[in-house]
Amino acid sequence: MSVREEFQDFISNGNMVDVAVGFVMGVIFRDLITSLVDNVIMPIVAIPFGEPNFDAIIWQVRDSDITIGAFLTSLVSFFLVAVGLFFFFVKPMNAWRARQEADAEEPEGPSEIELLTEIRDQLATR
Repeated sequence: MSVREEFQDFISNGNMVDVAVGFVMGVIFRDLITSLVDNVIMPIVAIPFGEPNFDAIIWQVRDSDITIGAFLTSLVSFFLVAVGLFFFFVKPMNAWRARQEADAEEPEGPSEIELLTEIRDQLATR
């Protein structure tokens, strides 16, 4: 499964573990993620645009100011946090689950009864 397909599956379907991971990581690491986005990623995003956020983008309709820039900043932050959670938590968890499933699928070998039956048959042939 490609990274794009895994990320699409995570965003569109998800399961309770993914939701729990997202919730717990969002609560526990909120300051860390906020600091990462505000102090590292948004300045990088600002390189082509000249500002670390889009809060200055305002549409004026008659006497009202529509602050579309604040929404765009929140949208970019949400997307960056989702990508970070996916690559740092969900993708490793999926890899761990795949390894666990692969280990579970390995043949266990004969059971005790099968081994005892084989020993009995070998002793009988002697």
